[in-house]
Amino acid sequence: SIPDIRLFWSSAPRFLNQFATADLNDQISQIRFRSFSKFPPCYKDISFWLPEQSSNFHENSLFDLVREIAGDLVEDVQLIDQFEHPKTRRRSLCFRINYRSMHRNLTNEEIDVLHHSLRDRFSSLFPDINLR
Repeated sequence: SIPDIRLFWSSAPRFLNQFATADLNDQISQIRFRSFSKFPPCYKDISFWLPEQSSNFHENSLFDLVREIAGDLVEDVQLIDQFEHPKTRRRSLCFRINYRSMHRNLTNEEIDVLHHSLRDRFSSLFPDINLR
């Protein structure tokens, strides 16, 4: 189901990682190619301070919100940084959102609109969390 034979000579990790297994011979019949975008990503970060007291925030809440606002334009969301202030003991989290379309290039301006909408909605859902 690989659409272009030239992919076999590719060194692209998004292609090669689909076939990296511990024992390829045992699993060869179970491997299925998953299409990936040929267009470049657009990365945006969202970082915030969690409140000192317990919060109702969970990472999955952010993931759900990102998917709700940006839909299929989001390839993945990853926690890239955690910090705890040594004096106040407040925690800061930073997530990187990878926006990418399967069908076209995304412009920075287009993604900025989505990302601002995400930040606004996040602030309204979690008023006790301070965006940075």
